[in-house]
Amino acid sequence: MKEINGGVCAAKGFFANGIHAGIRKNKDKYDLALIVSEKPAAAAGCYTQNLVKGAPLWVTKKNISDGVAQAIVCNSGNANTCNSDGIEVAKKMCSIVAENTYIKPEDVIVASTGVIGLPLDPKPIADAMPALVAGLNEKGSSDAAYAIMTTDTVRKEIAFEFEIGGKTCHIGGIAKGSGMIHPNMATMLVFITTDVCITSEMLQKALSADIKDTFNMISVDGDTSTNDMVTVLANGMAENKTIDSENSEFKMFAEALNKVTTTLCRRIAKDGEGATKLLECNVSGAASDTDAKTVAKSVICSTLFKAAMFGADANWGRILCAIGYAGINLDVTKVDVSLSSRVGKIDVCKNGSGVDFDEDTAKSILSEDEIIIYIELNAGSYAATAWGCDLTYDYIKINGDYRT
Repeated sequence: MKEINGGVCAAKGFFANGIHAGIRKNKDKYDLALIVSEKPAAAAGCYTQNLVKGAPLWVTKKNISDGVAQAIVCNSGNANTCNSDGIEVAKKMCSIVAENTYIKPEDVIVASTGVIGLPLDPKPIADAMPALVAGLNEKGSSDAAYAIMTTDTVRKEIAFEFEIGGKTCHIGGIAKGSGMIHPNMATMLVFITTDVCITSEMLQKALSADIKDTFNMISVDGDTSTNDMVTVLANGMAENKTIDSENSEFKMFAEALNKVTTTLCRRIAKDGEGATKLLECNVSGAASDTDAKTVAKSVICSTLFKAAMFGADANWGRILCAIGYAGINLDVTKVDVSLSSRVGKIDVCKNGSGVDFDEDTAKSILSEDEIIIYIELNAGSYAATAWGCDLTYDYIKINGDYRT
């Protein structure tokens, strides 16, 4: 398996584009994206567990209930959530795509992201759609990735090439996510495309299993958004034998999917609102998978710990504190903790107690932009990883006047 360029256009038969439609006031910011498959594709999706859901999620869930989709349309700048006409507008977006392409409106995945509670006028979308469709191309992934960004500071896209049954296959994705990120499925917008031939049932099984170790394991600020979704389209144009069971080829596809999702998780966490550092928490020696995940997420979500990492302060007591209130049955006198980055690694806790370490060395390690926290529970053989970011002054600045 090798990393390649192309994002959502790396797979055969996929085209994308992004433009400024006028949803946003800033004319330099793209705000409308479209991804299209040359042929109908198997479709799968996972959605936020927030009881308040954006209208596009309800429309998308219905549209792909038959396991088929052929296009993805997404606007930024307005979440189309908590609006009395939200469902109508989301359906209208699908119809606008259909009116300008050969695709049925019920085969369109629709998504929106931005401010909650503002009516979304579909007219700018309708006016811009002819140009958006005309500009669809095999190198349009970056434009689409740019168009779905809100407070993101960087585009998030990735693709890989691999083999299944002697056929060369591709999978790629784009994502947006910077704030309102918290483990509760799905914590952002992610669109993944592949030319692998797989049934919609097996595609859904692969995605639903994957998110437990990826998108459910990232947190920026503890807020679960209303519009989060992850969708996958598989158009089968790699012409491998159809994957219709959990065989070795299914496992190969699941591995490729995980490469995409893990990469996007790290990039979302690193680009958290106001963040200066990516935090990765690796927990090992847990008594169960649930225990490992619970501890990893508890540490990553700790506000005090995140603030300490911003200050490059090796305040390891905050890590033990987060482990202690995680809610698992654990002998804390067996816990070991180490802190690491590209410049080195340092032990800060052994058997639940502090050990002597050089503060200057620790400061140097924690001053890097990617920090790994190793936690050994010494209670079993299970492990888990969670991702997050530091908490900075800029997080408050960004969210203090986000709407006004």
